[in-house]
Amino acid sequence: MTRSSSAELLKSVEYWPNHLLTIADWALLPENNRHCRELVDGVLVVAPQPPRHQLAVWRLAAQLERALPRRVAAMARIELLIDEGSPPTVRVPDVLIVGGAAGAEHATRVRPGDVLAAVEIVSPGSRRVDRVMKFAEYAAAGIEHYWLLETEGTLRLLTHRLRDGRYVPTGEYTGQVTLELDGLTLPLDLDALTALRSPSSSGAAAGSR
Repeated sequence: MTRSSSAELLKSVEYWPNHLLTIADWALLPENNRHCRELVDGVLVVAPQPPRHQLAVWRLAAQLERALPRRVAAMARIELLIDEGSPPTVRVPDVLIVGGAAGAEHATRVRPGDVLAAVEIVSPGSRRVDRVMKFAEYAAAGIEHYWLLETEGTLRLLTHRLRDGRYVPTGEYTGQVTLELDGLTLPLDLDALTALRSPSSSGAAAGSR
């Protein structure tokens, strides 16, 4: 975080909500593409989005989307309504694989029943949330598959499936893999999620235009 963005964040804290938010309050918040915002038991939670993390999010969604049929969609950073009671909880997973009407319509807010798999990309600022809190919340909400992409060191995808109300590990993957999800075949290149484009390839692409 730069000095200017830190000052901007501190300034915004002065106007932070001093009460538990409702779903209606949440819907009225202005858009903010620089941070990931979630609502946990009515409390607004904000997390930074490092560039490497953002890159992996959008590339993962694009890789998955290419392999999915029309009735299913891979969507990045859409709202997942975990609990619409009072106070509510709204999570914004990195990537959701969504089926049914919500998948066909590319909905901007979904419920757990719409979700085939939730994917979180673990970064230094989200380790406890992704590995502990969301691990429990998504299981309690009945989301069948939960995948964690670990980005420290070698990229590793850890997959889990719901059994008897709890997630159990089903695999650990690196490099180029092919996953099976409810009868769907999903080829993924994990290394490509954060790989930087080489200057030579960029120049070649520019010369071919």
